[in-house]
Amino acid sequence: MGVVLGQTGLEAPVKQTIDDSLRQQIAESKLCMLFDGTTLTEAEQWHDEFSRKLRELVGATSPPKQWKTVMVGGKRLEDHTRYEIILQAKGMPDLPLYLLIPADGVSRGRPAVVAIHGHGDFGHHAVAGRRDLSGITADIERANYDYGLQFVRRGYVVVCPCLIPFGDRVEKDKYGSDPCAVTFVRMMAVGRVPMAENVRDIRWAVSFLQSRSEVNPDKIGCAGLSYGGRMTMVATAMEPRIKVAAISGALNLLQERASLRYSCGLQIIPNLLKYGDYSEIGSLIAPRPVVWEMGDKDALIVGDGWDDKFKQRLEKIYTAYDRRDHLHYDHFDGGHRWNGGVAFPLFDKVLKEE
Repeated sequence: MGVVLGQTGLEAPVKQTIDDSLRQQIAESKLCMLFDGTTLTEAEQWHDEFSRKLRELVGATSPPKQWKTVMVGGKRLEDHTRYEIILQAKGMPDLPLYLLIPADGVSRGRPAVVAIHGHGDFGHHAVAGRRDLSGITADIERANYDYGLQFVRRGYVVVCPCLIPFGDRVEKDKYGSDPCAVTFVRMMAVGRVPMAENVRDIRWAVSFLQSRSEVNPDKIGCAGLSYGGRMTMVATAMEPRIKVAAISGALNLLQERASLRYSCGLQIIPNLLKYGDYSEIGSLIAPRPVVWEMGDKDALIVGDGWDDKFKQRLEKIYTAYDRRDHLHYDHFDGGHRWNGGVAFPLFDKVLKEE
């Protein structure tokens, strides 16, 4: 006798979508390399082990040892000089950047900052304060986005690199969809991830700063908002030449981002959640000084215990290093924007004081 479909008393099977399946897998990730120690020795051992794992997951990020500096343009402004530059190296995509130098006549020994932009159509132009370009002023006003300009006005030599796929490094209208996702898929096809490409370029920017006679090569910091905050976190974790970092609008976990809502392809490190999360990458900055900025109206940083979990992991490693005083938070009244209330004094203390 055949089976009668839809027969009364039989419940229809529950359909599980791919979204449901992935959310469950992400939420249940074991994160097998979380730091669980209390001593300096345990902290240093974990740091070495997770650093190796991160390099394995991300891939090669070494900047070129030699490059050509192409001067595109320059302009002397009231309080600084702004140079528009392209770095070129064999076998690597060109890296456009701004170099901002204070105009007070000091020619050597200056502290320096790599100022990293986030998502948006303008890339590094907004961070460098290019209000003369169409549409950028609104972007700057919305997010207090010209922190590269703010740093140079505080006496720092500043470099603002343009990351992929933004600003001068993308033809957005040719994608037909999200350039972040498309770039991730295309790079995965050749065994690379955008995260590695952008970490390499930030490290290249650090090398460029160290090559400048105006810069003290041992006094370099890094700062960024949103995706710029995420890249500040990852680059600082992987680049010991960065002595202090300001990470704004990025205190969220991959486990939360990928399981509860859309997650940007540029922020994906394949297999990361087998071992750790963004909190573990952030923990690799320890014991160096860092400030995490969080606007109390920032819709991209959810509560519900996710932010507390991130902070607890950071505090555990800094405490083990006996440098809890190097871990700073800036909770400010505002949304998804740069603040600087704690960052500027911290950078001055670390990079300017003897």
